[in-house]
Amino acid sequence: MMRRTDKLKGFALSVLLTLALLLTWQYLTLPFETHVGSSSAQNAEYEMLMGHTPATQQASHNFPSPRQFAVDAWQELKSPFHNTNANNRGIGWQLGASLYRVLIGYGLAVIVAVPLGLLLGQLPILRAGLNPFIQILRPISPLAWMPIALYTIKDAEECGIFVIFICSIWPILLNTSFGVSRLRKEWLDVARTLELSWARRLRLIILPAAAPTIVTGMRVGLGIAWLAIVAAEMLVGSSGIGYFVWNQWNNLSLSNVILAVLLIGVTGMILDTAFAALQRSVSYAE
Repeated sequence: MMRRTDKLKGFALSVLLTLALLLTWQYLTLPFETHVGSSSAQNAEYEMLMGHTPATQQASHNFPSPRQFAVDAWQELKSPFHNTNANNRGIGWQLGASLYRVLIGYGLAVIVAVPLGLLLGQLPILRAGLNPFIQILRPISPLAWMPIALYTIKDAEECGIFVIFICSIWPILLNTSFGVSRLRKEWLDVARTLELSWARRLRLIILPAAAPTIVTGMRVGLGIAWLAIVAAEMLVGSSGIGYFVWNQWNNLSLSNVILAVLLIGVTGMILDTAFAALQRSVSYAE
């Protein structure tokens, strides 16, 4: 267990790093001097050689400063659920749309992967037969699935859900299979000795023993699902946080792009923290 003093020191370090990041951001977006009416540095040097002082003016970067970002972000966050039209929806509404798609696609992946993983973990022959297909499909990028999904499904909403499903199913499936296959043989021998039915063995022995690895796979799968939906919405979405990022980029609203990126990260952290708590609750000391 981490000591309280270590936690306080870690928190203090996080605060210092945040301040350093903000100061660096502020410094890099400070206004700078530029020559007026000069098309190049050579022209400015020529003016100085001729005894003239080149005129200067204050210019600024297009990238927003921390203060400008805070002002723009507050304007967006004041009404996060406004819904004027398809191209003018609040960031809260967009975030909710993405979470809804993730809930459906990820839920379907869990429903399919956990029972199939339990089966693979108990049947080595089936596991060996399906393993080549799993290893080929597992590393495929979510963006690579989009053209196939669009051609076959022909619906952007369902395409996003399919991409979440196909990308998040593999870590859940593999971890479930691994957790079941690593069960102690003695536990299963005791179950056979007591003549427990398969359903009771599953409920009393297999699931409790494999729960830590199953939840680990679900945790990894959820992180992949959250990555996949943002990428999918940037390509074919008409709503969602990924679509919001792309739309605001097209509108040259960098402050809103930064805000959306931060919200994506914070939401992912919250989801991961929830699964970390679930993982601790099902862990056991051998």
